[in-house]
Amino acid sequence: MRFLVTGAAGFIGFHLVKRLCESGHEVVGLDSLSDYYDVNLKFGRLKVLGIDADDIIYNMLIKSNLLTYFCFVNLDIVDLTNLEKLFGEGPFDVVCNLAAQAGVRNSMIHPHDYVSSNVTGFLNVLECCRHFGVKHFVFASSSSVYGLNEKYPFSTSDSCDHPVSLYAATKKANEVMAHSYSHLYGIAATGLRFFTVYGPWGRPDMAPFLFADAMLHGRAIKIFNNGEMQRDFTYIDDIVEGIMLVAAKPATPSALWDALAPDPSISSAAYRIYNIGNSAPVALMDFIRTMENALGIEAVKEFLPIQPGDVVNTYSDTRGLMDDFGYCPNTKLKQGMQSFIDWYRGFYGL
Repeated sequence: MRFLVTGAAGFIGFHLVKRLCESGHEVVGLDSLSDYYDVNLKFGRLKVLGIDADDIIYNMLIKSNLLTYFCFVNLDIVDLTNLEKLFGEGPFDVVCNLAAQAGVRNSMIHPHDYVSSNVTGFLNVLECCRHFGVKHFVFASSSSVYGLNEKYPFSTSDSCDHPVSLYAATKKANEVMAHSYSHLYGIAATGLRFFTVYGPWGRPDMAPFLFADAMLHGRAIKIFNNGEMQRDFTYIDDIVEGIMLVAAKPATPSALWDALAPDPSISSAAYRIYNIGNSAPVALMDFIRTMENALGIEAVKEFLPIQPGDVVNTYSDTRGLMDDFGYCPNTKLKQGMQSFIDWYRGFYGL
């Protein structure tokens, strides 16, 4: 099949592109290469995909020098005019929209960036899917949509009407926007609520990266809520496996839909929402101990109160993904952590 992957220079997007190409699919990767975090990391990911930083020109499609079926374009999904031109040169069977302005705390500092990318940009991709006959629209949502919900594990059948950050609100908006387009225009749409993803080439604003960087440079790691937090850490390969399974099977109207008792995860339209996680939350302090063992370093710890926008626990109910696709993440934390640390030391020469 022919795929468009937005956010292709991002953490998850990079790994997805690599896996799709290895599986023989034709892939166009799109990324704005924003400077939200170090663009050299994004250039490093692209180099692995056969795209040299010096060759990148805005809105110009570049063929990979390593992967036969991969092309890359530096383009912002907010740029509707050029996005429409790209779709017009398709066609794309599947669009995987992973492009977004990420970061919970940053959304409180730069809220307009989140509405621009995560709402306007998302709408632009939906419009292009509508007008250019895309068969399946797969999009990234987030566990952050559960907000004030403290009913564990988080189920896609639960209400998600109380987000605690603008980032989470934009992700909830994505879900309802995708549903409306599926209902109105018959676009098969599948949303994936990612839980805490970690692994090689991870984002520098995420805890694994921040902790490793601090520990290797002799700085204290900042532990919020005094360490009394749990996260459903999921290794990147398990996440990509789930995306691959979902992308190959477009959503269909659910026979279980009941308009008198609506379940937010299904619809009479070709629309589904799934949690994608490990379904095995890890205490933050256990996560830190696993990293200390992988590094052979004991962390200097600075305990702090919880930050605005944070949730205390995340715990995914992934039965929907298991039942419909046979999804079964199998990477143990110790194994995944060692892979991340090995990559980190190698990439940064530490």
